[in-house]
Amino acid sequence: MDSEVLSKKKLPINSKGILGGIAALVLAYVLSQSFFYAEPGYIYHVRTVTGNEAVVTEIGYKFYPFGRYNSWKRAMTVQAASGSLSNAITSEKDPDSASASLPPLSIMFLDQVDAHAEATVRFAIPADEEGFLKLAHEYRSPENLLRTALLPAFKETLQANASLMAAEEYYAGGRTEFNSEFEKQMSSGIYLVKREEVTITTSRQGSGTANAALGTDQEEYGEDSKTVFVVKKVLDATGLPMRKTQRFTDYGITVVSALVTDMNPNQKFIERMQLKQKASADRAIAREQRVQEEEQRLLAIARGEREVAERQAKAKVEQIQKTTEAETDKQLAITGAEKLKAEAEIQKETAQINFEKAKIEAQTQRTLADAEAYQKKVILQADNALAQKLDAEVKIQELWADAYAKRKVPTTVFGGGSDGAPVGNDYETKAFMQLLTIDAAKRLNYKREIVKE
Repeated sequence: MDSEVLSKKKLPINSKGILGGIAALVLAYVLSQSFFYAEPGYIYHVRTVTGNEAVVTEIGYKFYPFGRYNSWKRAMTVQAASGSLSNAITSEKDPDSASASLPPLSIMFLDQVDAHAEATVRFAIPADEEGFLKLAHEYRSPENLLRTALLPAFKETLQANASLMAAEEYYAGGRTEFNSEFEKQMSSGIYLVKREEVTITTSRQGSGTANAALGTDQEEYGEDSKTVFVVKKVLDATGLPMRKTQRFTDYGITVVSALVTDMNPNQKFIERMQLKQKASADRAIAREQRVQEEEQRLLAIARGEREVAERQAKAKVEQIQKTTEAETDKQLAITGAEKLKAEAEIQKETAQINFEKAKIEAQTQRTLADAEAYQKKVILQADNALAQKLDAEVKIQELWADAYAKRKVPTTVFGGGSDGAPVGNDYETKAFMQLLTIDAAKRLNYKREIVKE
């Protein structure tokens, strides 16, 4: 009885808890169906139960009572690349609705070379309410936008861009132009083009060897021209290229960036390019060798010219030295000759002076001699040179007297002969001396006697 009473008392408490839990669940469900969190970088298209639409661009919790919403990322990416985007290392992984990943896209260049291109294009959707609602009404979801608008435009533009350029031109330096044209066509529209056959005349003339009679002077054959296909842009009346506009631009979608990241041509083209690269390398090596040979030739010429210049300079130095020495010798000879001439002139003048002096002295001596001779002549004529004669006789007598005094004979000599021969006595000596004196006087030609006039 007591237990029944107790159970009856607890029943209302349990009912309240259940009702509270149910209310909490209902409230949680209502809240979960009425609020969502707006992430940064997204635009939300919100539809309520009342049929109203709203565009949410601000970050935070937003209220949509029992409505629906779609999240659109502000920028969507379309990429054709090897591998999967899920394996890529990114700071924030995009959901499938915000990006599209494709394998490398097959394209065909102008010269019929196929290749697999890797490219990435990033699109920005409009942020204003009117433009965004127009886009959302047309495509309803980001998946539809990517599948029906962005992916086809990406493929078409990349393939159309490849038809404007030859593969060899692309790999010969046209990569930047290719990428730039791709970005322009993604943003502004695809060029309208037409394909034409053009005959190009080359400046190089070929020659055949079919006619042996012509030898090396063969006639030219038709290799001076070739036919190529050229894609030309269609121009409008103003001269500007006509374009096929991108449909997504009508809904305010813009291209943020368009990049061609890689290009893989077919194997045959790769082999051809390798052969061409090898030929180009061989030409470059041959060119370098030719340049080297030319440099060696120029070096040999320069070395020879330098040696010739050195020999010429040496010969010139020797010539200048010899010329200088010869000029010096000449000047020295001239100086010596002038010196000798001056000395000769001086000697001549000196001789002339000495001659004049000697002449004067001779004249003086002659005059003196003449005067002395005249004096002597006058004296001699006056006294018959008696004084001189007397002086001479005195000197003679002095000589005989001195000789007589110094004779070594006895003073007295005894002797005599019957024949009367002298025996050398004093008397005989005196007589002999007198005879010698008389003889000297005769030779002097004077007379001792004093002549009275």
